[in-house]
Amino acid sequence: MIATEMEPKTKPYLTETNRDFEVRSLDALCINESELKHPWYHNLKYLFIGILFGIILVKAEIISWFRIQEMFRLESFHMYGVIGSAVLVGVISVWLIRKLKLKTIYGESIVINPKQFNKGQVFGGLLFGVGWALTGACPGPIFAQIGAGFTVVILVFLSAIAGTWVYGLFRDKLPH
Repeated sequence: MIATEMEPKTKPYLTETNRDFEVRSLDALCINESELKHPWYHNLKYLFIGILFGIILVKAEIISWFRIQEMFRLESFHMYGVIGSAVLVGVISVWLIRKLKLKTIYGESIVINPKQFNKGQVFGGLLFGVGWALTGACPGPIFAQIGAGFTVVILVFLSAIAGTWVYGLFRDKLPH
């Protein structure tokens, strides 16, 4: 085991693999590492679902810079209705998964770990909101915007990748 300044030496059970899992468990609401091995073409279903999702985002005007500006200026309910609906569907889905102890389509258990609130979430949310208001893009719709022909969003996409890389670089020094 490799000991670092951030990690006490009182955890001899941590191997390199367990440490990776422990770090990811801090960031994820749901950690489900599948032990099943599938051929590469099984991932094509995610590509098709992503394309369908992108089409829905375009048709519902979720990727429209003007709709996003209306939302931040409190001029329209459109985006709030979409976001509120998504939150409601998410809450009901998580409740059903926990209540019915649902499994994946391959029969694996779904485990949702409890999360602790911290002030970094507020700062991160504010930073995310400012970026969203300035660029008119959030991480999911960036791909739909690029696919719809808004090539200037490629710069936003590259900036998001750079921001993620910088966060990863300073992650250990940030409050969590």
